[in-house]
Amino acid sequence: MALLQISEPGMSAAPHQHRLAVGIDLGTTNSLVATVRSGSTACLPDSEGRTLLPSVVHYSASGVDAVGHKAQARQNADPANTIVSVKRFMGRGLKDIGDLATPYRFVEEPGMLKLHTAAGIKSPVEVSADILRTLKDRAEASLGGELVGAVITVPAYFDDAQRQATKDAAKLAGLNVLRLLNEPTAAAIAYGLDNGAEGTYVIYDLGGGTFDVSVLELTRGVFEVKATSGDSQLGGDDFDHRIHCWVLEQAGLSQLNAHDTRLLLTRAREAKEALTDHDVTHIAATLSDGQAIDVEFTVAQFQQLTAHLVQKTLTPVKKALRDAKITAADVNGVVLVGGATRMPHVRQAVETLFGQTPLTNLDPDKVVALGAAMQADVLAGNKGEDDWLLLDVIPLSLGLETMGDLVEKVIPRNSTIPTARAQEFTTFKDGQTAMAIHVLQGEREMVRDCRSLARFELRGIPPMVAGAARIRVTFQVDADGLLSVSAREMSSGIEASIAVKPSYGLGDDEIGRMLIDSMKHANDDMTQRKLAEARVDALSLLQATQNALALDGDLVDAEERAVIDAVLANLQQKMAADDADAIRITAEKLNEVTATFAARRMDAAVKRGLAGHKIGDL
Repeated sequence: MALLQISEPGMSAAPHQHRLAVGIDLGTTNSLVATVRSGSTACLPDSEGRTLLPSVVHYSASGVDAVGHKAQARQNADPANTIVSVKRFMGRGLKDIGDLATPYRFVEEPGMLKLHTAAGIKSPVEVSADILRTLKDRAEASLGGELVGAVITVPAYFDDAQRQATKDAAKLAGLNVLRLLNEPTAAAIAYGLDNGAEGTYVIYDLGGGTFDVSVLELTRGVFEVKATSGDSQLGGDDFDHRIHCWVLEQAGLSQLNAHDTRLLLTRAREAKEALTDHDVTHIAATLSDGQAIDVEFTVAQFQQLTAHLVQKTLTPVKKALRDAKITAADVNGVVLVGGATRMPHVRQAVETLFGQTPLTNLDPDKVVALGAAMQADVLAGNKGEDDWLLLDVIPLSLGLETMGDLVEKVIPRNSTIPTARAQEFTTFKDGQTAMAIHVLQGEREMVRDCRSLARFELRGIPPMVAGAARIRVTFQVDADGLLSVSAREMSSGIEASIAVKPSYGLGDDEIGRMLIDSMKHANDDMTQRKLAEARVDALSLLQATQNALALDGDLVDAEERAVIDAVLANLQQKMAADDADAIRITAEKLNEVTATFAARRMDAAVKRGLAGHKIGDL
């Protein structure tokens, strides 16, 4: 007898079918791919059983020569064509990388930086795509089928351009991106679900090239990010760089060729890792000119050299706590993520700040990929989405330019995403038929102090008197943290929109400067805003009065006109000065001296409107 396959309402007709989805941690130093199989989450190994894939790509004249361990083995022999730590270049321009020691030859052109290689000019997006493609191939070989999609993790403080660059790299690698997920949030998912934890947790994520901190509230399957902060140009590479500079000082060297630079950076990284378990190590290398370097390097020297870098991570931590409106004593646990957190003085600094031993029971290298895999499993439809809820946030406020060079914030920073918010604006001049929309990012009150993201125009607005039009501007930030903006004139329905996609990213120093400046200059900003608003209001009143006098000047006698003209001239003088209160007082005076004139205009308008009509008609 034939058997019928029966499923519950709303379930797939083939409930046994498991969709293949993975979580990918695209790291600065190493990358991983993980998945959920039979209810268990695990990182997928390569053919030799290694789960970590070094984020290194070697290029030859024929194209990609090697990715991962084989490429890493070539970095000292062919440093210019072996791209390491490419994540630090994602969405960046040449001016963003500063004096970071690298053996690369950069292309001198605006936009996202590019590198000269034996295989031609490569962008960070293309290099990242080669790493992602290797992880995709590993996953499909291990799982025995084609992937339906992947969740890819990014630093919480990646801006819009860096996130878009990551999505572009995934697309180039042939991956369907189910979601971009903030790395600290992914770690919280892995830790919270594995341990059934509840309460307030801080995720301290120090990777090879980026630092993130997030404050999360875990309550019965709800993961709510309360605040996030960090530095997308701070990581283990910077510790290597300090050791590298110290070795140059000890050897009396000032400049090295590309080969020797990469060799000493490799030895510096090896020394850093050795000091995790030992008190002393040796840094030995033979340079291309035959000069031998052999210096002793101790834990005490390492900690002294890099103490400022450790302290640099604590500033964003304190800011995140303030934004979440909690203190270190309110935190139930601190989860360490990223290979760089293995450094003992990093762990000690975190323990001192929070007064408790950090949680390290999950491998800091793997925890992000494991959390991403759990999210991928949900988004692929293998697990009910109502089992747990993920609420993430945006790191910087988003807004629009308004009259007077002011910024009107539409979505404040640390707002939960995905989100959509709308606000209505209006026209400033009579008969205005177009409006320029300028999208900005930052915490300051004036346009000049924020970062421009995009511009577009809304045309075809029906001509009306100033202030009559209703233009609704909607900001939408998707689950990946990417922004789109639309503007709609409500009476006619005409609409314009833009997907914000800047050419390259906002440096984290600039992000930090924005936030610090917003606090440091809060009083000055509010004074400037008050002055700008007073000028805009006064200009509107000035133009309205001048237009009224041009149309109905015969309704005032010479004496009244002289008084009004005198106040108008005084208002123009006050607007040129920097006293908001004086502008408002003079504007109120203009309202007073034109009150009788305004009443006569109203009477005249009513009279004209009634002329030729009978009472019965009305």
